[in-house]
Amino acid sequence: MKNIKFVVKVSRVGTHAAEYVKRIDRTPIQMTTHLNLALVMGRFTAEDAVKSIQNSRCSPELVPVQVNA
Repeated sequence: MKNIKFVVKVSRVGTHAAEYVKRIDRTPIQMTTHLNLALVMGRFTAEDAVKSIQNSRCSPELVPVQVNA
């Protein structure tokens, strides 16, 4: 059975590589450029992370990922 989880992808102004949220328990939120190291989370947690990152320089988006249950 496959479940849908989410990864938060962040595009910053002035950088070419997309970054992904790695840890959300610290301030500031830690980022990584490797998708394999990205934090896979539920929809509500991912939406909270998007709200906390959102500003004029960052444009976060939710990326759905299928995981085995």
